[in-house]
Amino acid sequence: MKYLLDTCSVIWLSAEPGKFSGEVLEKLSQEEAEISVSAVSAAEVACACERERLQLDRHWKIWFRYVIKENQWEVLPVTLAIIEEAWSLPEDFHSDPADRVIVATARLMKMKVVTGDRKLLEYPHVETIF
Repeated sequence: MKYLLDTCSVIWLSAEPGKFSGEVLEKLSQEEAEISVSAVSAAEVACACERERLQLDRHWKIWFRYVIKENQWEVLPVTLAIIEEAWSLPEDFHSDPADRVIVATARLMKMKVVTGDRKLLEYPHVETIF
């Protein structure tokens, strides 16, 4: 199964994995699980640090690269196709650009989004787990 972590999931899995159910943690730890992160999550982490909404033990760039490498997650680029999909999502979807990119990436790449975000969990046009 292919999974795409939203930004909060990247942070929680590295610092507070107990926020997830045992079922989700088990799915993510299966050998066949392919776990990816959108490059837009790096921007979200950077912005959260800049606004002092997130405190890390090192510079955000070093932290982000460490977490990705340590967990062997793949970082997916933001492509033109993803941007086109992000601003062509069916029905109403909220305006957060990063969430749009994450949902679009998951839809195009046939992935489940790992998220605790209510707006993503309730959006019927993408598969999610939490």
